[in-house]
Amino acid sequence: MPLIVIPDDEPPVMVPSRSYTKLAGHDVRTYSSRPSGPGELVERIRYADIVINIRSTTRFNINVIEQCPRMRLISIWGTGTEHVDLQAAKEHGIRVTNTPGVSAIAVAEHTLALMMSVSKQIVSVDRQVRQGEWPRAMVAQLREKTLGLIGTGAIGREVAKLGKGIGMRVIAWTFHPDEGTAESVSFEDVFRYSDIVSVHVRQSSETFHLIRREHFDLMKRDAIFINTARGAIVQETDLVEVLRSGRIAGAGLDVFENEPLPLSSPFVSLSNVVLTPHAAGITPEATEAGLTLAIENVFAFLAGYPANIVV
Repeated sequence: MPLIVIPDDEPPVMVPSRSYTKLAGHDVRTYSSRPSGPGELVERIRYADIVINIRSTTRFNINVIEQCPRMRLISIWGTGTEHVDLQAAKEHGIRVTNTPGVSAIAVAEHTLALMMSVSKQIVSVDRQVRQGEWPRAMVAQLREKTLGLIGTGAIGREVAKLGKGIGMRVIAWTFHPDEGTAESVSFEDVFRYSDIVSVHVRQSSETFHLIRREHFDLMKRDAIFINTARGAIVQETDLVEVLRSGRIAGAGLDVFENEPLPLSSPFVSLSNVVLTPHAAGITPEATEAGLTLAIENVFAFLAGYPANIVV
């Protein structure tokens, strides 16, 4: 019977889930803390045939992979694969799978919440009311405004639906254009013509610091920037500069280059930014669906019909 190891269920999501019962009868070892580094990770998975990866802080670099000769599958809970050396996995005959689409609705709803929070100044107005003030801010109305999407994968498509649902015009740039999701425009034109720009591409070598000062400089001064994808897609120092100077009106951010976001981050002191802790996809429904799919990917692999393959 193959050994299945879950090396990083902290804080616990797998063990308390209904999905975990699907592994009953299998040889499973689950760790309720995150490995402190590559050495401890290797200690946990050295003899594993299959790894179910929960946290992106657990990094499968080439040194880890080379020390785990029995490993045949890394089943990731989530869509991001930046913490896995995919080339090394491929060279060592290791399949890598993920769970695409399961959190699309949750992330799209969170994106809309950030759009509303920033444009309506909900956080700052709430703070003022609690301090005894009664502000009369002239906040933005989103109907008939333009929502620009960078990426129209599963999440981008859901955001497009929500945008259209509140009466917004939706334009988009994507690596893989599809008909019907949004009006297709150039990458630069998303920034040039949008009242809200929202990012929905996967982090990769192609998208690292994809969005920089030159793109923010194209935006309208009253435009808003939203990122629920990955922090490293954006050159954060450039974003801080345009927010601090008032070059754009505000931002809603769920993701950052360094997580958890340190208190020393300049984002913390900016009043025109709404911050959330990389939590867009964390709903009971999305969590359960993702964990179930991560386990089903294991069963599909064992049956000889691997699904949701990254490499």
